[in-house]
Amino acid sequence: MSGIPLVQRADGHRRRLAVMADDGTWTYAELLAASERVAARLLAGRADLEEARVAFLVPPGRAWVALQWGIWRAGGVAVPLCLQHPEPELAYVVDDAEAETLIVAPELQGRLQPVADSRELPLLAPASLVDPGSPTWKTGSAAADTTAAVPGNSDPATGGLASARPASVDSTGTPALPAVGADRRAMLVYTSGTTSRPKAVVFTHAMIAAQVESLVEAWGWRPDDRVLLVLPLHHVHGIVNVVCCALWSGAVCEMLPAFDAARCWERLASGEPTLFMAVPTVYAKLLRVWEEAPAATRERWSAGARRLRLMVSGSAALPPTLFARWREITGHTLLERYGMTEIGMALSNPLRGERRPGYVGTPLPGVEARLVDPDGRPVAGGEPGEIEVRGPTVFAGYWRRPEATAAAFRDDGWFRTGDEAVVEAGSYRILGRQSVDVLKSGGYKISALEVEAALREHPAIEDCAVVGVADPEWGQRVAAAVVLAPGQRLELEELREWGKQRLAAYKVPTRLVVLPDLPRNPLGKVVKGELAARFVGDGSA
Repeated sequence: MSGIPLVQRADGHRRRLAVMADDGTWTYAELLAASERVAARLLAGRADLEEARVAFLVPPGRAWVALQWGIWRAGGVAVPLCLQHPEPELAYVVDDAEAETLIVAPELQGRLQPVADSRELPLLAPASLVDPGSPTWKTGSAAADTTAAVPGNSDPATGGLASARPASVDSTGTPALPAVGADRRAMLVYTSGTTSRPKAVVFTHAMIAAQVESLVEAWGWRPDDRVLLVLPLHHVHGIVNVVCCALWSGAVCEMLPAFDAARCWERLASGEPTLFMAVPTVYAKLLRVWEEAPAATRERWSAGARRLRLMVSGSAALPPTLFARWREITGHTLLERYGMTEIGMALSNPLRGERRPGYVGTPLPGVEARLVDPDGRPVAGGEPGEIEVRGPTVFAGYWRRPEATAAAFRDDGWFRTGDEAVVEAGSYRILGRQSVDVLKSGGYKISALEVEAALREHPAIEDCAVVGVADPEWGQRVAAAVVLAPGQRLELEELREWGKQRLAAYKVPTRLVVLPDLPRNPLGKVVKGELAARFVGDGSA
């Protein structure tokens, strides 16, 4: 059995159900067998992929997990691609990762085919790797000569289909897979990229194991759990917090191919899931569908949701109004936590104990956290500072960006998150990103998240985001982009008068734009860099 911690753990749960999805179900034994086939076919006679990058564009399901594990077991580095990315963004990741092999679901082939053709990379179908008896296929110009990555000659009679050369086998007939140590690179996950192109965070198998062990302990994962996955699988939230934690624990990971609010409610109401993790946008959409449903349906959905043991929210700030309303309709006090791609999860509200809206708790097991001033000195109690994190869950560096890596760490190993917070009554309260969510206007430091929370209380505002707009006199102006509730209107002066009753005058927006929707990335985070451009020359006060 592999030295990969997750794979080793699976061997102890062989008879248990592991994955349930639209493409079928697998026990842990079946998952291990499928990932072994993937590894053997990717190796195709090679002893070890030696950390070659394999990028894959595949919807959530059994095949996604088998591909990730198969890449790992072959000694490769998994590069999960975003299902929503257009061709140029996919091409950027493929180039930056220097991927040697691409895997794509047939229904998504059109977006990755030009990337493969222009770079002469092999393009493989999941079925060719996962399913026994399926041929390995190659398409486009890559089929002409890809023997280094995927040996085998193209067969014109089958339109480019080719059978993979049999993998090496040991004396028992089992494919000979490489010994992969926990210190090996396992995965590249790309950050959102707020001020520049996305950077790849390097995950090792040991780092993944440390993150999973921390969350399993903190959130009480157990073998009889079933988690419902609706999150994208190109980000740490879905990959680690949901899929890896479930499969580490011997639990069931039930995967929906995409988020559908009504279907999600039906699954939550079924009484089968015990855990659910999502971003605030998902909870808001669930709430909206719940409110539009007939009374009998609402009652059934709420009753089913109450039976879950834990619901978690993260990746973006949870509005206090949504926090309260969700508790009203489901009985669940959402557990908020704080993390980022480079560190996994660092802070969490308690599994048992008080959870306050706007607070993200305390350091998770195995995580060191502190608040520091701009010179790196720990701040006094009750004072705001930048969050820094240290420990085995923290990444070692960005992919082939040594200067960015060096800038991200202090000499003593503390990772600089760029997020500001304050500890109040023993719990961290996030003030926002230094570069995006912390504004400076007229010498005052302003939390965009604080202003947003206040604006969401306005009866005409359904959603909002606050950004800083450059101003020669004030440094930055506080600017608000709002989405109005149906049938509502709002003028800047009216908003300012209302806001001054709830916020210090210097925090009240002096710029306003009304939008049909806020621009968001696939994880539900508002793309604030795009929003700021909306205010150029808008003529607001």
